Amino acid sequence: MHKENPQRASVLQHVSQNVRRLRHAAELSQTALSEKSGVSRRMLVAIEAGEKNVSLSTLDRVAEALGVAFSDLIQAPDAGDHSRINELAWAGEILGSKAVLLAKATARREVELWEMRLEPGDRYLPEPDPEGWSVQLFVFEGVLTLVLDGEEKHVATGEFLMFASRQLHAYRNDGDVAVRFVRNVVI
Repeated sequence: MHKENPQRASVLQHVSQNVRRLRHAAELSQTALSEKSGVSRRMLVAIEAGEKNVSLSTLDRVAEALGVAFSDLIQAPDAGDHSRINELAWAGEILGSKAVLLAKATARREVELWEMRLEPGDRYLPEPDPEGWSVQLFVFEGVLTLVLDGEEKHVATGEFLMFASRQLHAYRNDGDVAVRFVRNVVI
């Protein structure tokens, strides 16, 4: 992983603060958390000090032992919107390779993954979904105009948005090029 990446350094700081805070809240010593997670005490000390690049599988084990989601470990501790993560979770050995956890949502049954494309001037007008459903969008080409209860939001290439889909909503392409995006419907 690229240690010089400032975004990666901030995630290590978040992990450090969150693991320490959650461990204290669970009233676990580092030794007890080590035994419960199967992660060495030495590794936990380094993680809490923010000194160690840690694998995703190690973080998964720590999260499970603490009874929290993986995203709870990497999210900024002072995040106002806990569904919006937008944190680098993995950086490859070759600069530019990365995995960014954009958002999380609690699902009761399933998540539908949709690849969507709207040509210039086209629109998609779904019916509002049942209470508790939500949509996660990520635009990878063009600019999507999303209308939520009459208010327009523009989601550009590389941006994402989450919203409760029980409200009236519509997708439009007001631009000159196709809009391509991924839409997750969280049921």
